[in-house]
Amino acid sequence: MTTDDPDTVSSRLHVPDDSPGFLLWTATLRWQRIIAATLQPYDITHVQFVLLASAWWLGSNEEPPTQRRLAEHAGTDPMMTSQVLRTLEGKSLIRREVHERDSRARRVLLTDSGQRTLAKAIKAVESADHDFFSPLPPERVLPLLRTLAARPHLD
Repeated sequence: MTTDDPDTVSSRLHVPDDSPGFLLWTATLRWQRIIAATLQPYDITHVQFVLLASAWWLGSNEEPPTQRRLAEHAGTDPMMTSQVLRTLEGKSLIRREVHERDSRARRVLLTDSGQRTLAKAIKAVESADHDFFSPLPPERVLPLLRTLAARPHLD
């Protein structure tokens, strides 16, 4: 095999342990499995948790978010966000109200049950995150994750 042939697979990374992308992939999968198991007792998925937490955070620091604002904040697809919110509404964890200035928009508010569930789930997730990321101190992990999260989209 020659590296000059554009149809030939070649790489300087001969083992997966030398590939940052592969390592991030496997670490992410491991972390997602841990979070899914952590959230199981609360009967919510990871996406449901992120949307609940984001709705709470935005509602506490700005105003009750619209579905669109919630999707932007969480980095989720607006259509998928709407479907997940419908599920959360069916579980009586949120309610959606017509926006007072735009009848097409819906504001997302946590119910009392949603706030109680989220409070317990946040403690559990924070504990799981602490355990998972504990091999490195937060002052090393957080700047790296902030840098990666802030990278512009390629699409």
